[in-house]
Amino acid sequence: MILVADSGSSSSDWMLNLPDSKPLFFKTKGLNPFFVSEKEIEKVMKDVPEIIPYSNEIKEVYFFGAGSITPDRREIVSNALTTLFPNAFISVESDLLGAAYATLKNDKGLVATLGTGSDISFYDGQNLLQSHHGIGYVLGDEGSGAWFGKRLITNYLYGTMPRDIAKVFGERYRLTKDNVIKNVYQKDRPNSYLASFLPFIADNRLHPYIDKLLAEGFDEFVRTNIMTYPNYWEYSCNFVGRVAYTFDLHLRQVCQMHGVKVGKILASPIYDLFDYVIERETSNLSL
Repeated sequence: MILVADSGSSSSDWMLNLPDSKPLFFKTKGLNPFFVSEKEIEKVMKDVPEIIPYSNEIKEVYFFGAGSITPDRREIVSNALTTLFPNAFISVESDLLGAAYATLKNDKGLVATLGTGSDISFYDGQNLLQSHHGIGYVLGDEGSGAWFGKRLITNYLYGTMPRDIAKVFGERYRLTKDNVIKNVYQKDRPNSYLASFLPFIADNRLHPYIDKLLAEGFDEFVRTNIMTYPNYWEYSCNFVGRVAYTFDLHLRQVCQMHGVKVGKILASPIYDLFDYVIERETSNLSL
């Protein structure tokens, strides 16, 4: 049995191939090792009743996750999964590589994640080139859920948000400076908290303020991420994540303005990623 995971900072999608039935799909919290510990990952997984009957039968686990970008962070996830699946080979890679497998398979192109956070790299058909991006919600994450949430909150608290939409925002969330500071600086998963305001953006996307905010966020992502790659216009840029998928019209407009060739836009890569991994591993077994 092979278990495949795509994990963001807010949520994770899992698929397990079963011999005589359709794949088992389930969701968990996001397992970004920058925000959760080895013990927390174990706890999250032990609370998933669907997977418990198969824990000893699973032979391979392919985990692609946000934050799994350095050996020490990958080890946190690997150690936790080894405890849960003692008979399995464990592979932990970045969510960006998973996005590349899902959208490009063996073709060359740019691949970007636009969800709670954001990142980008060039995929040569087999490997990702080293990226200078993906530096997190404090320093980067342009065009991400965290970026948009931060802009919303600061505009609201500073009193620079247009009065009509500020009234709607205030009535919906009842924010105060104190509870914002507590959530951002004192509680776990501050990036997920910032991204939690995305539904408000989605519900009010036709308002001129939100329309402009989306255009500015995607423009900043394109300029600081995509356009730093030489000859970026020669390759398709493929996007994965709920921000890219939900606001694809705004994203496409900004990309078109800058001559960016848009490829696939997926809300989640899990189904395409699962198919890619299963096909690859099945092919390897037949060699």
